[in-house]
Amino acid sequence: MTPDPDILVVGGGNAALCAAITARQADASVLILEAAPKPYRGGNSRHTRNFRCMHAGPMGVLSDSYGEDEYFDDLLKVTGGKTDEALARMTIRRSEECYDWMQAQGVRFQPSLSGTLSLSRTNAFFLGGGKALVNAYYRTAERLGIAVAYDAQVRHLAFADGRIAHVEAEIDGQSRRFTPRAVVVASGGFQADIDWLADAWGPAARNFLIRGTPYNRGVVLRDLLDQGLHSVGDPTQCHAVAIDGRAPQYDGGIVTRLDCVPFSIVVNKDGERFYDEGEDVWPKRYAIWGRLVAAQPDQVGYAIIDAKSLDLFMPSVFPPASADTIGGLAQQLGLPGSELEATVAAFNAACRPGVFHPTERDGLATDGLEPPKTNWARPIDTPPFYGYALRPGVTFTYLGLKVDATARVQGPEGPVDNLWAAGEIMAGSILGQGYLAGFGMTIGTVFGRIAGKEAAAHVA
Repeated sequence: MTPDPDILVVGGGNAALCAAITARQADASVLILEAAPKPYRGGNSRHTRNFRCMHAGPMGVLSDSYGEDEYFDDLLKVTGGKTDEALARMTIRRSEECYDWMQAQGVRFQPSLSGTLSLSRTNAFFLGGGKALVNAYYRTAERLGIAVAYDAQVRHLAFADGRIAHVEAEIDGQSRRFTPRAVVVASGGFQADIDWLADAWGPAARNFLIRGTPYNRGVVLRDLLDQGLHSVGDPTQCHAVAIDGRAPQYDGGIVTRLDCVPFSIVVNKDGERFYDEGEDVWPKRYAIWGRLVAAQPDQVGYAIIDAKSLDLFMPSVFPPASADTIGGLAQQLGLPGSELEATVAAFNAACRPGVFHPTERDGLATDGLEPPKTNWARPIDTPPFYGYALRPGVTFTYLGLKVDATARVQGPEGPVDNLWAAGEIMAGSILGQGYLAGFGMTIGTVFGRIAGKEAAAHVA
């Protein structure tokens, strides 16, 4: 573990590994500093399962085609236009070349999962999930001679005279100082620092659960922002999903997500609905529900379904509460029985006949109900009835470092001479709000490869 590698990569997830491998394949010496211990390496990437990929025709496990304009339109719908169009379109276009590159590094794909995801055309699923992807990249890194240090927490990147002069880290309890010629930071957001979340969101954030790694505390991000490097994104914006309320505080991962919302009604602790559960297909709208639940009293919600819908979505890790009556289900969930019964009755009365299509918007909407349910509105009338408690599950935050199209970090006097960023630490450059399924992995892969290539060219 040389103190002066050509390139120092901070982080150990998808974006970091893509940068490290690309740089090493360009003949640069590379050292990865991963804050987590080896069994937990990979950051949030080990919890992922797919990436969103543009393609002109059938490609590998991807069916049909998914063009740039449709991809960008999908992004606009979830971000409300809060995106850098040039960076977004570049990311979309370059995603197409990632598929073959990922396979060349040992990543394997499988057909899309069944259920409500409906992603066979747009998203390529990893065989074995994100953990298998991370392990494949680490095997490639080892074969290429990339050095990796675990339990390696970077404490400070010394920014002076428009460049990073040195990097200070703590490895196995020992202070170390590195003088790389170039640095790539891919160390994620700040979501695991609950105090920082509470500073941005207020006290409600202390009721949030963190879906991903507990090691993404934003230490590197805060250090660089404190030194005047340019930020991008809103600290209150994040990828936040409504997850099972029984999930652990940290690291519950993808399996704690619940895909039942489109087929349910969702109520707060007072038994009242508060948003249209059928607004769009789940991959485009699932990430709004974390924020919606976060705005409810005590930051909790409850999804209510009946026997007709139980097999329409990915099974949950924890079994739902169930009862033969709505009142009995309310009692199990700790909800006011009469209020929930009235809410369900009003919803059922507003449902209208129509054709139900579980995998696409079907226009099966309520009539005269506020808020409406605009698709998949079927009466909840077939026992047994089921319910899930929901809590906000934060995946990653959008406050990050501002970069250009070459992934170079922007400082007070322009681009930093030898610093690049990739992944969640710069995703706010493209994701101003909302989320599109699989797009975080796309950003990390595209910008990781760009950062690795540019850093290697810098030191060549």
